[in-house]
Amino acid sequence: MSAEEQIAEKKIQRTVTGRVVSNKMDKTVTVVIERLIRHGSVGKFVRRTGKVMAHDANNECKEGDKVAIRECRPLSKRKSWQVVEIVERAGEQSVVDSA
Repeated sequence: MSAEEQIAEKKIQRTVTGRVVSNKMDKTVTVVIERLIRHGSVGKFVRRTGKVMAHDANNECKEGDKVAIRECRPLSKRKSWQVVEIVERAGEQSVVDSA
């Protein structure tokens, strides 16, 4: 494997979106990631949630914000994700007029 291929493989990082449920820590937010999986025997879709700690360098995120996070090197014992962008602010949901 050449050096270029190794660099290309290293750049691939997992990115997911989730909701901020806690921002009480300094430069850290807790994000809930929801996903749908199909139940093996029944066939219904079941909602699974996972909580991760993400690094918020500028303390911009507030509770309820929808954020995009990506995997990174471990920054602490439980924190190995970084906030990439704030997709949607809490309370800024667009309302479409039906007129």
